[in-house]
Amino acid sequence: MPAQVQFIFVMLAVFQVKHFIGDYALQTAWMVNGKAQPWPKFLYPLSAHVLIHALMTLLIACIVDARLWYLALVDFAVHFAMDRIKSNPALLGRFNDPQKASFWIPMGLDQMVHHFTHYFIIWRLYAERFL
Repeated sequence: MPAQVQFIFVMLAVFQVKHFIGDYALQTAWMVNGKAQPWPKFLYPLSAHVLIHALMTLLIACIVDARLWYLALVDFAVHFAMDRIKSNPALLGRFNDPQKASFWIPMGLDQMVHHFTHYFIIWRLYAERFL
């Protein structure tokens, strides 16, 4: 298997694990509940949650190519915006009944945006390494 293909598959697996750790294993109830709070109460819990993701992305980027450290900022910004939109009671957070499809559609959108962010980051890591 060519090195480029191996790199992509390894990065997909690494970012999948990173996503699980950041969104599930290390996300506390304080973070989950805090993201839905009004301004400015949501800032600390949401920032703490998103910082975990950004730090893991920073680590991955620096292992691949330290010049791409700024991709952690991309991850931070997109994750922050998406999680706030999903949690804000005035926006998608108003759909908070898990018994209804209206809850799961924003949840799926949230996950899709995070994965597309990872695909973009992987593409940048790939391009810098192989192109």
